[in-house]
Amino acid sequence: MSRIDDTRPFHPVRIAVLAVSDTRGLAEDKSGDLLVERLTSAGHILAARHILRDERAEIAAQLRAWVADPGIDVILTTGGTGLTGRDVTIEAHRDVYEKEIEAFATVFTMVSFQKIGTSAVQSRATGGVANGTYLFALPGSSGACRDAWDEILRWQLDYRHRPCNFVEILPRLDEHLRRK
Repeated sequence: MSRIDDTRPFHPVRIAVLAVSDTRGLAEDKSGDLLVERLTSAGHILAARHILRDERAEIAAQLRAWVADPGIDVILTTGGTGLTGRDVTIEAHRDVYEKEIEAFATVFTMVSFQKIGTSAVQSRATGGVANGTYLFALPGSSGACRDAWDEILRWQLDYRHRPCNFVEILPRLDEHLRRK
């Protein structure tokens, strides 16, 4: 149940997109392209885009660099969320998180189940927060990225969404770092 309150202003957020793949380059990154199209069409700003191999340390290093960048509010990764030995994006995310958004995985699974049935159990999509930045790890398929954006992130990254959204609490995510 998503409701937009048109009396509230839209606040664009700055979003970085990272594709994780051992086999694709940016030219073949359909999931990354879909996320970029969706976020810019919604009025948000593409702050950065990159592709990396399925290497936990490299992924975590890129996430940490973007989390430290004051010009990035949200990081979306696509790929490396499955169950195979090379799928290490979730572990890299958890290396960086200060807090995990457990309900993101739950809601993503609910959305996926409606589309792909019990195959949804094979995804390990996750979300979290670090240094005042949101991070979301999405599967590598463009269908899964579409579902995550259209059914969850589109709404939660819109300040006008009621009864609450991620944008309105963005300024408070790092308040614990500012306490004396």
